[in-house]
Formats: sequence, C-alpha cells, structure tokens
Amino acid sequence: MSENCSDCPVNARVDSLAKEFDRYRDGSGKTHKEMFERINALEQAKTSLETKLDSIDAQLKKLVDYMETEKDKPNKLLDKLKENSIWLVLAAVLGMVLARWGL
Repeated sequence: MSENCSDCPVNARVDSLAKEFDRYRDGSGKTHKEMFERINALEQAKTSLETKLDSIDAQLKKLVDYMETEKDKPNKLLDKLKENSIWLVLAAVLGMVLARWGL
C-alpha cells in the first residue's frame, strides 16, 4: 500500500458517503422544521377550536336556561288564572249573600 492514498477507491467512497451524509442532514433539518411548523399550526387550531367550543357552551347554557324559564311560564299563568277565578267566585258569592241581606 502506498503512503499517498489520493488514488485509493476507499477514499472516493468515504467522500461520497460524507456528501450523502451532509445531504441527509440538510434534509432532516428541513423535515424537522416542517414538522415543528405543522405542530405549531395544530396547536393554534386547537386553541381556536377550544375558544369556539367555550363560546358554544356558554350560548347553549343560556338557551337551556331560557327554555326552562319559558317552560315554567304556562304553569304560572294557569295557577294565577285559577287563583283569580277562585277570588271571583268568592266575591260573587259574597255579593249574593250581601244582596240577600239587603246591603
């Protein structure tokens, strides 16, 4: 073997492998950058969706509360009508009793 290895086939192969390694390293750096950008975009989209879901939950709660109050209104109206009709009947009976007595 000679001391000068510039003509060695192994030396050419090592140079080729070094270039290929540098190319893979550059490619992996770009790939990692793209992955981190995608992860960042997904995190921002998740935050946006959480905000929208919170807003929807608040609006849904308001709607449920409104529906419950509206559901109770007919019952309250019916109870009030019953109470007023009872007072009306009592007033009519009292009026008839007082009319018979001559007052």
